Amino acid sequence: MTIRRAVPDITTADPAASSGFYQLLGFREDMNLGWVVTLASPSNPTAQVTLVTRDTAAAVNPDLSVEVDDVDAAYEAVRAAGAEIVHPITDEPWGVRRFFVRDPDGKVVNVVSHR
Repeated sequence: MTIRRAVPDITTADPAASSGFYQLLGFREDMNLGWVVTLASPSNPTAQVTLVTRDTAAAVNPDLSVEVDDVDAAYEAVRAAGAEIVHPITDEPWGVRRFFVRDPDGKVVNVVSHR
C-alpha cells in the first residue's frame, strides 16, 4: 500500500474567510463543494489544506485525510489490527472511496482513494 499524500482537515465555521486566509499564504482552491474546500500549492499540488464545515456524508469530521493507492487494503489492515472504524467504506459521489478510522489518540483519520 502506498501513501500518496496526507492533508490536515481543518474544521471552520466560515469556509470563505478561511479559504481567503490560506490564499494569502499562496494556496489556491482546487475543489469547493460548499461544505468542504481543498486548497493546494500551485507549485506543489500535494501540499494541501482541507477546510470542512461539516462532513455531509459522515457523522463526524475527520482531523486528517490520508490518500492511499488501495483503500480496501488499508481498511483490512486497520480492521485486522482492531482499530475503531468510525465511518464504513463508502463510495462518495464526488469521486472518492473512503472510510474513517480513529487513531490511538482519538483523532479521526479519513483514509481515501480517488476513483
